[in-house]
Amino acid sequence: MHQIPAFAGMTICVVARLMSTSERPEGHRIAKLLARAGVASRREVERMIGDGRIAIDGKVLDTPATIIPDLRGVTVDGKPVGKAERTRLFRFHKPTGLLTAEHDPKGRPTIYAALRNALPKDAGRVMPVGRLDMNTEGLLLLTNDGELKRAMELPSSGIPRIYRARAFGEVSQEQLEELIHGVTIDGMHYGRIDANLERRTGRNQWIEMTITEGKNREVRRVLEHLGLKVNRLMRTAYGPFELGDMPRGTANEARKHEIERFRSSLKRDG
Repeated sequence: MHQIPAFAGMTICVVARLMSTSERPEGHRIAKLLARAGVASRREVERMIGDGRIAIDGKVLDTPATIIPDLRGVTVDGKPVGKAERTRLFRFHKPTGLLTAEHDPKGRPTIYAALRNALPKDAGRVMPVGRLDMNTEGLLLLTNDGELKRAMELPSSGIPRIYRARAFGEVSQEQLEELIHGVTIDGMHYGRIDANLERRTGRNQWIEMTITEGKNREVRRVLEHLGLKVNRLMRTAYGPFELGDMPRGTANEARKHEIERFRSSLKRDG
């Protein structure tokens, strides 16, 4: 039996590697490209595929695992999808009394009515990063990039959100400091919360709280658990993006270098 020379074996390995590389499909998953184009988050795109709303060259997709080089020929609800635009991120000072939703079956006002006047005309379709409930005001971020939206919403990203709450009742700084260890309320666990008593006005307390999970009604539930009644709640920061002195109902755009620096920090932490 003839032995294959060592250099010949190396040649075979190189050829095999080249073949396996060439056989790999080029491109990205369609859910990633559609999220990047601002259609929806990856998870939402996957649901849309399951509902038969997305097609390529007229053929309805049945799996989100489809790999494509670009969005040519892709339609959503029969409408062509444009190429992905540059990532844009807007700060919006949400007033109370507005829902963080596109439509409301009950006909209540939503943020999009206010955004028509607040955003620049070329803003295009934007999606809220997380939510603020109807009675919460302050900083709401909006982006056209579904991938960025999803990354910012994930609890595992650990992005700090800062709130200021005015609450009626009595609480001590010692009680607030205990929240640094987290707290479980009605079977729901809330992780580390950095809370500080800012000042008292009569029986109202102004409390600043920094959370990283952003669970539904987290700040209100935790303060109510301490025996307080929240009568005003405002988000003042989300990661490095701050509300500052923006008037209610107005919006401004984050600069390109701010977005790139923040996205880079997400990748490092991830």
